[in-house]
Amino acid sequence: MFPKFIKIVLATATLGYAIYQFVIANIGNGIALIFLAGMFVLLYYKNELILLSFLRLRKQDFEGTLRWLNRIKNPNSALTTKQQGYYFFLHGVIEAQKNLTKAEKHFKKAIALGLNMKHDLAMAKLSLAGIVMQKRRKREATLLLNEAKKLDKQGMLSDQIKMMQQQLKKI
Repeated sequence: MFPKFIKIVLATATLGYAIYQFVIANIGNGIALIFLAGMFVLLYYKNELILLSFLRLRKQDFEGTLRWLNRIKNPNSALTTKQQGYYFFLHGVIEAQKNLTKAEKHFKKAIALGLNMKHDLAMAKLSLAGIVMQKRRKREATLLLNEAKKLDKQGMLSDQIKMMQQQLKKI
């Protein structure tokens, strides 16, 4: 909701006031203000609208997810690079229900911008591999599946990867 620079200014001002509270011996107020400054820093790195979009997505509410994402007016200036990656990842998940061509563009952009966690990147590549496989591009799908398999260190996506590899053999 707030631009990035306002979050940093608020964090800095809150931290300064926390130090002032420590100086005048209001230790409790200073500690509470440090936590508040930490919240501003957290929201700088994790956009609140994207977090709310993920909560909607967990409930399979695609319309609600899209509503929260549409509140971000200019993602290029309002979000950091990794947040933009998640923004396009979420759009890709939503578009995969309707339009595979748009979903493919969103997933490619999310992968190019990068995602913080490797399993999220593996999920994006797996989804993109599924789209590419439906478009009968076997070589590209195979490459994406292999990359997803390398990124999936914990084996959370191993069943889906094996299933897609079996389907790929039929093409």
